[in-house]
Amino acid sequence: MTQALQDLSDYLGAALSQDILASVIRLDELAITISPSAVVRVLTFLRDDPNCLFKQLIDLCGVDYPERDARFDVVYHLLSMKHNQRIRVKLAVDEDTPVPSVVGVFSTAGWFEREAWDMYGVVFTGNPDLRRLLTDYGFEGHPLRKDFPLTGFNELRYDDVQKRVVYEPVKLTQDFRNFDFMSPWEGVLPGDEKAGGKV
Repeated sequence: MTQALQDLSDYLGAALSQDILASVIRLDELAITISPSAVVRVLTFLRDDPNCLFKQLIDLCGVDYPERDARFDVVYHLLSMKHNQRIRVKLAVDEDTPVPSVVGVFSTAGWFEREAWDMYGVVFTGNPDLRRLLTDYGFEGHPLRKDFPLTGFNELRYDDVQKRVVYEPVKLTQDFRNFDFMSPWEGVLPGDEKAGGKV
């Protein structure tokens, strides 16, 4: 399998030399890194070339590296049933750079791009229906970004008085708590000196 992947890597390096920035084989899978502007051209080549025939887009996801200038990786996972191979195509973008949509290459990309936009805020130009998929339409922010607060910005609850669902800003009050391990309500921890041998 590794030799077949190495042959594929060499073939793609020659055929797409202007588009591939890096190539690595890891865990019996070839991963290539490309520039965002080349994504439609590269994925079309991988789908149609007889030596590739990656006809299935298995997944499209995002990865957040907030310490980098180009903080997001957009990752495409493709499968070739004909050649029994997988390939991972990665590209890096910042918050303000849109990625060309590949819906015209793989129709299933529409849903995946919506999810990546909803969760990370990566914009896909040319997607015919780029709207929230997993969060509510009034949701603020993108919850899989590493700088998104764990509690979110708003909470959702049903109000019995208003007889409807209401949104409220999250309020977290964190009071100092003094633990008394001698209290029967808080239990006794093994090895605690105050337990007096009652373990």
